[in-house]
Amino acid sequence: MTRRVAYQTAATLCVALALSGCAFNFIGDVERPSWREQAEAACMARHPDSPFLVQASEINGKGSCGITHPLKVSAFADGSIAADPTATLGCPIVEAVGEWLRGAVQPAAMAWFGQPVVAIRQIDDYTCRTRNSVHGAKLSEHAFGNALDVAGFILEDGRTVLVRTGWRGAKDEQGFLREVEAAACQRFSTVLGPGARYHGDHFHLDLAKRSSSGSSYCNPKPQVVPPDRPPYNPERIATPIPPDSPLYTGSIHAGGVKAVHAAPALSLSD
Repeated sequence: MTRRVAYQTAATLCVALALSGCAFNFIGDVERPSWREQAEAACMARHPDSPFLVQASEINGKGSCGITHPLKVSAFADGSIAADPTATLGCPIVEAVGEWLRGAVQPAAMAWFGQPVVAIRQIDDYTCRTRNSVHGAKLSEHAFGNALDVAGFILEDGRTVLVRTGWRGAKDEQGFLREVEAAACQRFSTVLGPGARYHGDHFHLDLAKRSSSGSSYCNPKPQVVPPDRPPYNPERIATPIPPDSPLYTGSIHAGGVKAVHAAPALSLSD
């Protein structure tokens, strides 16, 4: 109630000062939709405590920004794929990203590169902002910890496959990135990548709730996996990484993995 009154007071003041220029920049609705907290709570109930998912204090940002049950994520997929750097997210997107990495990204990596992914490079997790940071636009799912931007994948031998260079790069990188993007389109509500404005260097993944059930948006549209895709050897799988591994220090440099260079500049993305 206090936040609603404060918002209305500020809005009235902004109108009164319109001729002299208003400095207020409103973000989001006054109240966070109840379905978000319900989805978080249901997800949290499904998952036991994990050294890779550390619960943090509730986040209440400007307007309706925030996460009721935020998690500090150092690794996904039961600890087999590190997050670089550690991400702050809500439970539902953590669960969905883990399923995508385990069920689609790893098989694709084994097929195209003959080795597993050991980490992903993420460039945007929870951020209280509008879509593409455009003034007056709707809030991004990032504002609720319900989205993740993935800029690259780090393989076991240290090779880094970046969306920015790999989308039109080496044949195996093109095949891998198109395969994992197509798989993401089957798992997330929104998937944006190269070809979508502001998304030339990463995949944006979110679980936005749309008006019609089951509806989703994917740009670019998924492409058919090339017929010359190498076979996948299911016998080799990634195993959990010890919690004290340098993989979770934010600078990956151990276990055969080369140092991760600074992430590319953050794009103003959805």
